[in-house]
Amino acid sequence: MKVNNAFYHKLIKHNITLQRLLEDERLFTQVPENWYVVVADVENSTIAVENGLHNEVNLAATGSIVAVLNEFKLKERYFKIPYFFGGDGATFIVPATVRKNVMDILEVHRVHVQNNLSLNLRIGTMSVKDILSAGFKLKIAKLKLNPLLTIPVILGNGLKYAEDEIKASWLPSKKSFPKKEVNLEGMECRWDEIVPENEGKKVVCLLVFCENEIQQAKVYAEVITKINSIFGNLDKRQPISTISLKLNSSIAKIRKEMYAKIGKYSIGYLAKNWFLTVLGKVYFKFFKKGKKYLEELSQLSDTIMMDGTINTVMVGKEKDIDKLKTYLTHRENKGELTFGIHTTYASVMSCYVQDRKEKHIHFVDATEGGYTTAAISFKKKLNNK
Repeated sequence: MKVNNAFYHKLIKHNITLQRLLEDERLFTQVPENWYVVVADVENSTIAVENGLHNEVNLAATGSIVAVLNEFKLKERYFKIPYFFGGDGATFIVPATVRKNVMDILEVHRVHVQNNLSLNLRIGTMSVKDILSAGFKLKIAKLKLNPLLTIPVILGNGLKYAEDEIKASWLPSKKSFPKKEVNLEGMECRWDEIVPENEGKKVVCLLVFCENEIQQAKVYAEVITKINSIFGNLDKRQPISTISLKLNSSIAKIRKEMYAKIGKYSIGYLAKNWFLTVLGKVYFKFFKKGKKYLEELSQLSDTIMMDGTINTVMVGKEKDIDKLKTYLTHRENKGELTFGIHTTYASVMSCYVQDRKEKHIHFVDATEGGYTTAAISFKKKLNNK
């Protein structure tokens, strides 16, 4: 079969609304059979969150993406790897030529997470060919959300099938690796909890899944349309605002990042990054480049993910959240979808910063468990079907 490393790189960027994209399935392309789904997932993340380890779970997931992107950042001109952040894990779709390399990187990261965050990271892979043979769909499109951010959008239950199978059959690798440090350069987690600018608003983590692959695009387009009508478009319901962003320069915050990133105590790391964080407060407030970075940050915040399920973080008033719950419950009772929702007081953000000029990505979740908490009732409903 033809080697097609550049498949995703060459896909057209659709500069339209998400609703319009979902309303025309012809804009989606079948993922090649010789590509692979790779999954990294924190085992028992719900228990970890209940034990106060939400930050660690989040960093383990973010680190999975950072480690892979760091390995391939010099090859971006040849191909790009679509990935999906889920709060307690990450999923990648990769060409066959780099599958082993990606798995090796994640295995090194798995050991790092186990040793330094006391969490088990399940990793595994499945070919797209096997997914399609099992009767599931896996189609992809690229959507330009704004001038700075383009995201992959998936239709079909292929990723969910692969993730479920990999999680169920996972066993730790017996492969022996040379002592190698995971490359998490650029991973940062120094922003304080981000409270909505408007005091009357809450942060919402929402999961919506339509199992019927034939109706999926239509149902998701209708749900997104409803969300827009209640909360406003993506910019209006954005949980990250320049006014609300505050750097946390506490030693405790930087220490957590230090162990998640380099896996050991370093007084040099603490001192340097504490100083840079304090300096950052001045840089972002008074310097033109710092202000530009903050303006770009909200545009580069990953607040909606479409991996065959709608995953989104947004802000809204209590009455509007109730309207959305009523709408989703009505459609859930009709058997058209399943949803999980978590409402809390603030959002949290972890970051991957290659440089502060143009290459920085920000992964958004919510406090009190975020996506992981929203998934508790969501998974119960799915298991009871």
